[in-house]
Amino acid sequence: MHIELTNLPVAVIGAGPIGLSAVAHLLKRGYTPILFEADNQVGANLARWGHVRMFSPWIYNIDDTSAALLKQQGWREPVANEFPTGKELLEQYVAPLASHPAITPHLQLNTQVESVSRLNHDLLRTKGRAEAPFVLRVSGPEGERDVIAQAVIDASGTYQTPNWLGTHGIPALGERAAADAIAYGVPNILAAREEYANKTVLVVGGGHSAFNALQDLVLLADESKEMRVLWGIRSSSTHVVRSPVNDELQERRRLEVRIQELLEQGRIEVFSELEIDAIHPEDNQLIVHSGSRTLPPVDRIIAATGFRPNLNLLAELRTSLDPATQSPIRLAPLIDPNLHSCGSVPEHGLTELSHPEPGLFILGIKSYGRAPTFLLRTGYKQVASVVSALGTSDMSVTTQTDTAPAASTCQG
Repeated sequence: MHIELTNLPVAVIGAGPIGLSAVAHLLKRGYTPILFEADNQVGANLARWGHVRMFSPWIYNIDDTSAALLKQQGWREPVANEFPTGKELLEQYVAPLASHPAITPHLQLNTQVESVSRLNHDLLRTKGRAEAPFVLRVSGPEGERDVIAQAVIDASGTYQTPNWLGTHGIPALGERAAADAIAYGVPNILAAREEYANKTVLVVGGGHSAFNALQDLVLLADESKEMRVLWGIRSSSTHVVRSPVNDELQERRRLEVRIQELLEQGRIEVFSELEIDAIHPEDNQLIVHSGSRTLPPVDRIIAATGFRPNLNLLAELRTSLDPATQSPIRLAPLIDPNLHSCGSVPEHGLTELSHPEPGLFILGIKSYGRAPTFLLRTGYKQVASVVSALGTSDMSVTTQTDTAPAASTCQG
């Protein structure tokens, strides 16, 4: 039986800022979206780092099409040059957008997308593949079911899949067994004082996520005199002020300067050239090994080591991914963290985001794979470029974008 693709919805995975922006753009162009969110709330990943202040001001964190939709309901745009926390972004922008009467009917919470394929086509089958609709196997309150869609936008993020502490890219020996004493990402330390107060805490990671954790630990140490704050980095350098004085993202530079001051004051013990290969328990503490070196016993470890995309749900689709960054292969040179930092990645669109599977797009931070250089404003440009090309005969021409630095949501 032939199914007319244009009569089907466009499936969007992940109800964060990028996923909701995709829905707003789809509605504007006359598509019927269906938005799946695995959690019980929108912006679930934002909520997990809601205590962290973003580097970018409001003006860079709001999608114009989404804002226009919100203003129809009397929404008041936040002050453009103020810097929101993740919680403020969620409460003042993301949640109101999800609650808009044009978007709410298309949102399905507590619905996990388990896998995506093509109707009657496994990965090997080619004949008729481009004309076959997508099949999304989802599980929700009513159990498992299949949803048919004309296109798929995966904006599910990466915060759910942090990188391991192990130096080889896999868990360090004993890391999984020590999971109860390890926090991945940027935990809300000041809201969980009992877990960290008067403890020896090791933060691992050389980026801004680690800086946020270190800043909060030192604040807590001011009132918990038995605390020790340890910092482990792969680099040999402890010079952390990397942003220029006139940095467009002033919150980023402020954080770097603060950490540099704390280092110079001796408030943070540094272990450089750290390559963790094993962790084992001893007397209710953890011993961290790096080659022949052994760190002092610690009570807690914060793994601020970045994130990676979960690509399992796309395993039956034909993707073209860079082997290092795990981003779309044509996007990889633009986001390589060895060459770029937050704010220096050129904007990009359809050409860089396309895969051999027509109608499949990975957008937002997940499109960056393991690269920690995601730009939220550029993410909105991704959405505009892709949605504008859906259903056209030429899906290989990107929209025109500028290359000026954009504001960043990356914290590490």
